[in-house]
Amino acid sequence: MDIEGRLAERDRSSCSGPEHEERSRSSHTPEDPPEDPKEEQPSAEQPPDESRPSAGAPGARPWRRAALLAALSMALVLLVSGFVVQPFQIPSGSMETTLRPGDRVLVNKLAYRFGDDPRRGDVVVFDGTGSFLQEETSGNPVTGVLRKAAAAVGLAEPAETDYIKRVVGVGGDRVTCCDKRGRIEVNGRPVNEDYLYPGDTPSQVPFDTVVPEGRLWVMGDHRSASRDSRDHLGEPGGGTVPVDQVIGRADWIGWPFGRWSRIRGPEVFAHVPAPGAAPGAATGGAHG
Repeated sequence: MDIEGRLAERDRSSCSGPEHEERSRSSHTPEDPPEDPKEEQPSAEQPPDESRPSAGAPGARPWRRAALLAALSMALVLLVSGFVVQPFQIPSGSMETTLRPGDRVLVNKLAYRFGDDPRRGDVVVFDGTGSFLQEETSGNPVTGVLRKAAAAVGLAEPAETDYIKRVVGVGGDRVTCCDKRGRIEVNGRPVNEDYLYPGDTPSQVPFDTVVPEGRLWVMGDHRSASRDSRDHLGEPGGGTVPVDQVIGRADWIGWPFGRWSRIRGPEVFAHVPAPGAAPGAATGGAHG
């Protein structure tokens, strides 16, 4: 009996049947391709791409857009305050009751840019370096820049060299104090200063000065609490301020809201004659 031949034949039939052939074909079908060992798999340290927002996605780094918007807004504010209108915080009571400490006034920097000059009665902000202050103050330059930026938007007091006063005399005017009734005279015409702080006299210091051309004689409304042109009579310039040192005209009180109002030039200067003119010739020196 050929036993070995039968065993070999049985082995061939068991391995070459239809079921075996079906399994062999299904293990290599295109629907189930073998894994590519070169394909990069996401690791635990690096999340999949779909879990990370793209650079241009709406929610990607919103703080950058907020910072950019804040920087642009600040640049616009500084540009406007540098050339058009600047908030100015009142540091003292020298202009009471017209202006009170803590008031923010809006200073019109274009008021005198196009040929117009300060007029009697105007409330002006000016740089007192060389007139009210003979030497520039020194300090930390970084702190100075930060303070200047804060002052430009009305968040800090102005620089020590900046002052706010009322124009009483312009170039060529003769300003004297006082007449028999204690009033200041401009070009021989007495001025009834109805804006003075209640109880104040026009001046306790007598003076008689002629304002040089291109300069201004300025005084505070609270005369007993104001250091102004009277206090610098013996210094270069005789207490007067150069017109080109004027930063602008204070036109509005912008803060606090309860004091929002326009700062108008008083009518008391409307009948002051021009320098050298007859006392009856009015100049209309106050603005409306």
